[in-house]
Amino acid sequence: MKYVVILGDGMADYKVKELGNKSPLEAANKPMMDYLAANGTVGLVKTVPEGIAPGSDAANLSVLGYNPQIYYTGRSPLEAASMGIQLNDDDVALRCNLVTLSNDDEFENKTMIDYSADEISSEEAAQLIEAINKQFKNEVFCFYPGISYRHCLVWKHGKTGLSLTPPHDILEKKINNYLPGRDDCAILIKMMKDSISILKNHPINTNRIKKGLKPANCIWLWGEGKKTSLPSFIQKYGVSGSVISAVDLIKGIGKCAGLNSVDVEGATGNINTNYSGKAKAALDELDSGKDFVYIHIEAPDECGHRFEIENKVKSIELIDEKIVKPVFEGLQKYTDFKIMVLPDHPTPLSLRTHTNEPVPFLIYSNKQSFGSNVKSYDEFEAQRTGVFFDKGYELMDYFIKGNPL
Repeated sequence: MKYVVILGDGMADYKVKELGNKSPLEAANKPMMDYLAANGTVGLVKTVPEGIAPGSDAANLSVLGYNPQIYYTGRSPLEAASMGIQLNDDDVALRCNLVTLSNDDEFENKTMIDYSADEISSEEAAQLIEAINKQFKNEVFCFYPGISYRHCLVWKHGKTGLSLTPPHDILEKKINNYLPGRDDCAILIKMMKDSISILKNHPINTNRIKKGLKPANCIWLWGEGKKTSLPSFIQKYGVSGSVISAVDLIKGIGKCAGLNSVDVEGATGNINTNYSGKAKAALDELDSGKDFVYIHIEAPDECGHRFEIENKVKSIELIDEKIVKPVFEGLQKYTDFKIMVLPDHPTPLSLRTHTNEPVPFLIYSNKQSFGSNVKSYDEFEAQRTGVFFDKGYELMDYFIKGNPL
């Protein structure tokens, strides 16, 4: 049996006035998803338990079958695992974004212009993180370069529970209301503030401004957590597998679960990613003997944060055309296969951040045609079926083991 999960990060949404009062999933032309939904099982799943912030970290753990209330220790340790950073038990990892803040004189009066500094390239970002590390690295703190705007800080003997705010949650807002006043955050806030003088006139940023691009003029620290330990996926489900993603978070979850992480050339984490390359990589993994592949596509989430209505619809259509369709066609050579398509969480365009409402899923098996009779794969048709997984981590059990609803 071959199993493929295709996860469109943040695909779920609310009805959008500009789309004729349809959600992006309703508005998108996605014939392959609609076909699989009509001939499979469709329902809703709550991927993020109450009391846990609705992030891709907890949600993807849940989709992969791990109860976030047991295994979630924070976002950054998962990303650190992907980056090959070895954490000690008392180390704290933090996500370090390279962001663009406004040019107001006082740090507290600045506005969050862009949480990604215009999707800064990894090559440019590495030089900026090197400059930051040169200034701040000591026996307690060390920065590590990652992909694009996403980087890591390791804080030896650090603190957790700091109430640090994700920068994508405060776009176009003044940062003063989102800077924690706790004493144990003071050193982190100082590094964020002092980073401006290091980055402002760095040659990388000077050149970016000349090109009409936003400068990465500040670091933003958030998502702290301690080392993660997950049971092996192959021991849990009896299948070997791989994850395919452009972002360290998903790669890190995969590595912690003992799954192979596949790098795809041109995979960016935004709408201009290499969709076809991800589909090919998935089929290659199955051909090489893997039983399970988890394909993660970040694009819909990024479009939701940026309030890019047309691009969010387009990203769903590209996933359908360039990933779902070729993967479905490539699976035809196998006697038994299943496909699951779902988001990890909603990223409503109207809110530009994540929410914790249940998300729609579809499961298609070439051996079992359930005939769900849904008209399309979307949030509202899924709700109409009455199928609901309140504990998101149980969905993987149903997908792989076929446990009854």
